[in-house]
Amino acid sequence: MPLYEHVFISRQDLSNTQAEGLIEHFGTILADNGGKLVEQEYWGVKTMAYKINKNRKGHYAYLRTDAPATAVQEMERLMRLHDDVMRILTIKVDAHEEGPSVQMQKRDDRGDRRERRN
Repeated sequence: MPLYEHVFISRQDLSNTQAEGLIEHFGTILADNGGKLVEQEYWGVKTMAYKINKNRKGHYAYLRTDAPATAVQEMERLMRLHDDVMRILTIKVDAHEEGPSVQMQKRDDRGDRRERRN
């Protein structure tokens, strides 16, 4: 099956638990349509470069999936209809990279820098 990477931004007024619940919700939609959620990451609340629907910040989530195109289309359709999701991005990839995404690696690097200063 084709491999995909998805990033979506949800509203800033959601709690962390609700934002992570959206990841689970869309993962089950994929599973119901014959796909599989390979990996998921919750990146937290981040400031955006420009306002989207009067929001300056948003909850970012990242999904790596192994799913047929019909399952991805259904998930994207339901994401567009969901009131809490502001933006989505889906990219088809040849292979998933091993380990955490670049965003999560940045977090790890920040911890290393703080330790080096002392």
